[in-house]
Amino acid sequence: MNESKKTSSQTPHVYWIVYDDLTQKLSSASRLEITRELREMGWKVTLVSIGEDGLQTIEGVENYCISAPTIYLLGQVMFHLKAILHMRHIQPSPDVVFFTQDSLPYMLPLRFWRNLIGKRRPIYVMDTRTLHMPDIKNETLRGRLRRWFLELMNKIANYWTDGQTAITTRMAESLKIPEQKLWGVWTSGVHLDQFAPAITARQWPGQGEPIHLLYVGSLSLERNIHSLCQAVIRANQMGMKFIFTVVGSGEAQSYLEQIARDSAGGVIVRAPVPRHEVPSVLAEGHLGVLPFPDEEKFRVSSPIKLFEYMAAGLPILATRIVCHTDVVGDEPFVFWAEQADPQGFLAVLQQIWNNAGSLSKMGQQASVAAQSWTWRSSALRLKAALEKGLELQNS
Repeated sequence: MNESKKTSSQTPHVYWIVYDDLTQKLSSASRLEITRELREMGWKVTLVSIGEDGLQTIEGVENYCISAPTIYLLGQVMFHLKAILHMRHIQPSPDVVFFTQDSLPYMLPLRFWRNLIGKRRPIYVMDTRTLHMPDIKNETLRGRLRRWFLELMNKIANYWTDGQTAITTRMAESLKIPEQKLWGVWTSGVHLDQFAPAITARQWPGQGEPIHLLYVGSLSLERNIHSLCQAVIRANQMGMKFIFTVVGSGEAQSYLEQIARDSAGGVIVRAPVPRHEVPSVLAEGHLGVLPFPDEEKFRVSSPIKLFEYMAAGLPILATRIVCHTDVVGDEPFVFWAEQADPQGFLAVLQQIWNNAGSLSKMGQQASVAAQSWTWRSSALRLKAALEKGLELQNS
């Protein structure tokens, strides 16, 4: 049987390499949920990530885990060597090998070997979902090396991968992915059923009662959470009543905890929760916040938390940057901060306080809008991108 007949008569098989521990990150939904959706569409997906060796089920999704040393470079090398050995023993062999920049140095030799022996399978497709752009003034040596590595991988991928996918069109434009290499874009999304219970469990504030703001995610200075904390403290001093709960961990955690101690209860910092507990956390809030500044790494992103806030029936407080406006720019359930600083946030908090009676209606509007941003729709876009690549390889 030749390869083109094999692909047309059998279910496509994607070998998806993720150099990460999918039990540890809230953003793991983009891998777990898309794998679940592709499998329900009839595709075979072998999802491979860091963990205790062997098959594991993570949030209902079967995942093949590979252990790796915690020493950074050594761990990366060992993980990928084990992944390659595992992939070589799979029969029939995968049609698509799907990976990120971390895996490109290990996948290119395999692609060159495939071409050398005259085969068309598997195709090697790189997916880019984030940019590494720390504050240059505070960047460590490891951070500089990381940035250099990712920039180099993106340039190499533009020439030497079979194809690429990206999280947004803006990401593809930022990386200058050639049109013929860009097979598709698939954004973040949400599983509506997981977050629907938050809608009915929520108690909206009565007149004069505190309004609860929520942020769930990574805690870093670059995400600008501290500026909103300062605005909340000032708003409360002016007679408004806000409680801003920050849920997560990261390098800014101790700084935010210090702000919380001096906030008279206006700011609360909580430890991260497992992903399946996020809907329960969101049920406690009245608005979901996205305080990111207008910087390239945020402009090109597709923040999962935006869709989760919407699916949980939360109005949104967001900075007016394109990763937000591209999704909800014309929606009536968003309070826009025109500036990503304490003064800009204070102005939008005043708007929220003056419109507290509308929050429930805005939450209903948000949950309706979320229906356009499911993981199923995102998986369909990825499926179409990979099908395009398989067809091109057959032509």
